[in-house]
Amino acid sequence: MARPKRYNVTDGKLLLTLEEAEEGGFLVTSPDDPALITEAETIAEAFEMAKDAMAALAKSRRKLAAELKAAPRRVLRSA
Repeated sequence: MARPKRYNVTDGKLLLTLEEAEEGGFLVTSPDDPALITEAETIAEAFEMAKDAMAALAKSRRKLAAELKAAPRRVLRSA
């Protein structure tokens, strides 16, 4: 089986890697944020979907940071 073609594209602000999907369209990732993974049918849609994914990741990370900050801290003592 041949390896899918990969393309690096940028809009001047965001760098994306597009990998051709077997079923059509692209798997979209970013070397700047390994957690960013989405799918798109076109390059324009890839940027739109990536921006949406980045916003969702940022919201999730803010929520996690707030939860960690509010969590009670425990002191571990060695025996």
